[in-house]
Amino acid sequence: MPKLIAILNVTAWAGFWAFGYLALTAGNDTQVTTAVLLAALGGALGLAAWLWLVRHAEATGFARRSNQMPREHHRAGEGEA
Repeated sequence: MPKLIAILNVTAWAGFWAFGYLALTAGNDTQVTTAVLLAALGGALGLAAWLWLVRHAEATGFARRSNQMPREHHRAGEGEA
């Protein structure tokens, strides 16, 4: 599954950059709108896939966990100034 998500990540970011370039260089409004929508879709899918891969890498021990306090340890009202 992680390999499939990694392929999706690369493909989505490639689509983001390709359609983003087409949106910037398009001639008429229809082409611009279509390219912007496809670039946004590629960017959203690429970001979601990248975040999934980061969480998976942290969960499997491939990457170090972030240096942030987990949510379950934070209680509202404690330690706030």
